[in-house]
Amino acid sequence: MKKTVSILVLMVGLILAACGDGSQKREGKPKVLVFSKTSGWHHKSIPAGIAAIQKLGAENGFQVDTTKNSELFNEDNLKQYSAIIFLSTTLNVLDAKQEASFERYIQAGGGFVGIHAAADTEYDWGWYTKLVGAQFASHPKGTPEADFIITDKNFAATEFFTDSVWHRSDEIYNYNKINPDVHVVMTVDESTYEGGTNGDYHPFAWYHEFDGGRAFYTGAGHTDETFSEELFLKHLLGGINYAIGENKVLDYSKATTQIPPDLDRFTKKQLSVGEFFEPTEMAVLPNNDVLIAQRRGQVLLYSDASQELKEVASLDVYYKTLNTPGVNAEEGLMGLQKDPDFATNHWIYLYYSPTGDKWVNRLSRFQYKDGVFDLASEQVILEVDSQREICCHTGGSIAFGPDKLLYLSTGDNSTPFNEKGVKYVNNGYAPLNDIPGHEQYDARRSSGNTNDLRGKIIRIKVNEDGSYDIPEGNLFAKGTEKARPEIYTMGHRNPYRISVDQKNSTLYWGEVGPDARNDQFEKRGPKGYDEMNRATEAGNFGWPLFIADNKPYVDYDYETGESGITFDPQKPINDSKNNTGLRELPPAKEAYIYYPYVDSKEFPEVGSGGRNAMAGPTYYSDMYPNGGGLPSYFDGKTIIYDWMRGWMKAVTFFEDGTLYKMEPFASDIKVNNLIDMEMGPNGRVYLLEYGSGWFTQNENSALSYIEYNGGNRPPIIDHMIVDHTSGKLPLTVNAKVEARDREDDAITYVWDLGNGETKETTEPKISHTYDTAGDYRISVEVKDDKGDAVKSDMITIVAGNSRPEVTIALEGNAEFFEKGVPVKYEVKAKDADGDIIDPKNIFVSVDYLESFDEQNMSLGHQQVSAAVTGKALTQGMDCKTCHKENGPSIGPNYMAVADKYKKDKKAKAYLQKKIVSGGGGVWGEVVMPAHPNITKDETRQIVEYIMSLADTSVKEKSLPASGSIVPKPTKDDKVMVITASYTDNGQEGAIPLTGVQTVVLKEKEAADTSK
Repeated sequence: MKKTVSILVLMVGLILAACGDGSQKREGKPKVLVFSKTSGWHHKSIPAGIAAIQKLGAENGFQVDTTKNSELFNEDNLKQYSAIIFLSTTLNVLDAKQEASFERYIQAGGGFVGIHAAADTEYDWGWYTKLVGAQFASHPKGTPEADFIITDKNFAATEFFTDSVWHRSDEIYNYNKINPDVHVVMTVDESTYEGGTNGDYHPFAWYHEFDGGRAFYTGAGHTDETFSEELFLKHLLGGINYAIGENKVLDYSKATTQIPPDLDRFTKKQLSVGEFFEPTEMAVLPNNDVLIAQRRGQVLLYSDASQELKEVASLDVYYKTLNTPGVNAEEGLMGLQKDPDFATNHWIYLYYSPTGDKWVNRLSRFQYKDGVFDLASEQVILEVDSQREICCHTGGSIAFGPDKLLYLSTGDNSTPFNEKGVKYVNNGYAPLNDIPGHEQYDARRSSGNTNDLRGKIIRIKVNEDGSYDIPEGNLFAKGTEKARPEIYTMGHRNPYRISVDQKNSTLYWGEVGPDARNDQFEKRGPKGYDEMNRATEAGNFGWPLFIADNKPYVDYDYETGESGITFDPQKPINDSKNNTGLRELPPAKEAYIYYPYVDSKEFPEVGSGGRNAMAGPTYYSDMYPNGGGLPSYFDGKTIIYDWMRGWMKAVTFFEDGTLYKMEPFASDIKVNNLIDMEMGPNGRVYLLEYGSGWFTQNENSALSYIEYNGGNRPPIIDHMIVDHTSGKLPLTVNAKVEARDREDDAITYVWDLGNGETKETTEPKISHTYDTAGDYRISVEVKDDKGDAVKSDMITIVAGNSRPEVTIALEGNAEFFEKGVPVKYEVKAKDADGDIIDPKNIFVSVDYLESFDEQNMSLGHQQVSAAVTGKALTQGMDCKTCHKENGPSIGPNYMAVADKYKKDKKAKAYLQKKIVSGGGGVWGEVVMPAHPNITKDETRQIVEYIMSLADTSVKEKSLPASGSIVPKPTKDDKVMVITASYTDNGQEGAIPLTGVQTVVLKEKEAADTSK
């Protein structure tokens, strides 16, 4: 019995040792990993640093591995190291999974050493900033000599110094965001050199215990010479030894960070596509129906049961200027939200611009029950004065907190553009023009005005009768002179989308920023930034006096062009003539993320380009049945997104409210100008996409939701290739597919040949011969042995008709063009089926571009030539049986259809659907047959042809098939593109086809310069 107990004790001990309880010392020498990846500035001293650390290891009993490969930051690899050394790394060097692995490494007891530019790394990873201890801010030129002061001689990296002053030269960093919890062992005396900005206390080296591990940082290490300095090498060795510590086995049971889920586990499930006309905001109802607001006044319902979209209300709204041509008013129906108790009270809230002489934006609520939206039930809750006939910035987002308080965002209602005909203008900086009569160019009258509800986020408690009360904790108490008590946060430009954390009432919003491209700190102020903001309490967020991290604007005089004071974020003063509120405003609060048009050093993950910051929901899996639609990894994370750049990110915060981490969220999903994001009652994240065109109906507008697959994933299809897509009968087609399975499961292939036949193969290829004329959609479904499958896009095969061949012949040099020098050309079309070429079906065009994307070479005039192709399609399909262009038949002629729908902005989408689905009753009793196999592009071309018959606008005509083009580029055009197409008339049983040829010529001067 005793022997059995002893064996059990021994086994338990071995199991604990194998798991690593944090108390067992590693066997053998400690091992460190030197990581030197750079995404920004690359220090030439890195090789000298690696050699020095390797020498230190050989002389002091630790092994050294080196790498620039961030893929080594995984748990299995990192756990072998006692310390990780970041040697002058720069900017973003790890992805989200690698960051999580490194966090877990430190939490398990690992060590970290940061050398020099390690502080110039991972700016948008707050955890790393706290670990390394600070962020690089700037440095003076060169490597000045300075006095480095030893402040603590009781630490391994400084105990050997015999003097308290270490005089030497180095590149000396100034720091931001210094972690107050670090133990500083060395500072630098700014009085001994020029260019310091940290003041009397300028930390230079420090150490601390952090999140379960140990970290040491030194600002030295810029030059090769540093790594041969005896004192520096001792300094570095002491820091490495501290990070190694007692060289214990890591205890991963103490790690709290989770590894993020694979990005390819997220997919977008589309519910309705191409049916929206300027959607703005949505609300998901308890039964998973979705109400969607459209700016021009419509309220749409997507029925979860029938999967249909229909209009349930239409408000008469002011959505375009009435007397001011050339101005895009952004008002209309801007916001929509359901009441927290909608299931019992059936209230839906709208924020809209009523027509009429009263210039206001109105927050009202309406009864919506059993599919009926009762406009007569309106209860007007709040009105916000608005200056009309101008552009821009409306806000308009509505949200409720867990305490059922209502939040409403409003924009600054100010014009961001330069005023015409005046000498001194905005130029994309803060609009501060308070000259009488120029009020629309002064955001101090709105955002900076405590007595105005514009440029604010309002917080109220709506009562049962539609009145409202002011909750405790708003920015100004009820009764405060010259201040509206409804204001929760102020100083906003255009907080277009807001959200409220449903557990702790934290408010989030994206702030759409101004357009200045360059800093002019002394004369005007900073360049433009978009912002991501959060508020746990009421506050002033600065606009139009400050932006980003409280970068101040200058009080600019629009009468004289002179620059006045620079505004003080601790004591903002609104002395505008248009201000009706308090003169001294509350101190300004900083944004937690801010980014300009160009790449952002502080937040590189956000990218560059157009900007439009938005805030989405905060996720908690325990609020939804079965944990909701996302994994628990996202618990407590807030999703943010950018309408223009198309990304979604998940952000996490420390308890003190500072940014912990920003990481990609479902980044494999493409979104087309995502304008709203909402949680459904089932835990799904719903997406509302505006689409890629402004102020119009977009084919890629959509309502969708995100689906997460935590189990087996279907295979992935990379490519499907078909060797022939058209030709004479019999037509033999060889198709192959490139596919893979992420779990390495066995896969099979089910081919749909488009003629009613399917064939299953174990090889990723097939050959088939078509003997009957027609158009066939071939596709393949790839299945794994678990039953999960993915289907390829369809490729159209036209059997019985060959695609025409088009050639463009140029006389002389076929590579370059010169402005004003004629280019002679000749277009020829050849029909492999021997048909006579119809000259009317040849279309020739010329374009001038700044640059040329080969992927778009055939897209230049598709819209122009679509009518030609569409007409041919109607003749090649069964359309000609029932319809004529302008004469009687059993169905309506195309001229009549075009005339009926020419003023209907939704007509093209409607007619495309009608061609696919068929139907009757509009023009009589004759039923139009369905065409379920027709492609979206073909229906688009047919509708373009039909609608062109009623289009009286000047159309771009084809150039002749041969002739001379005199190039007329603008000053920025460097490329000339000649495009020619020919559409045949089809063959019996086979649709018409179009051949396209494009020739690209570079500007001769630009081409010569490039050489």
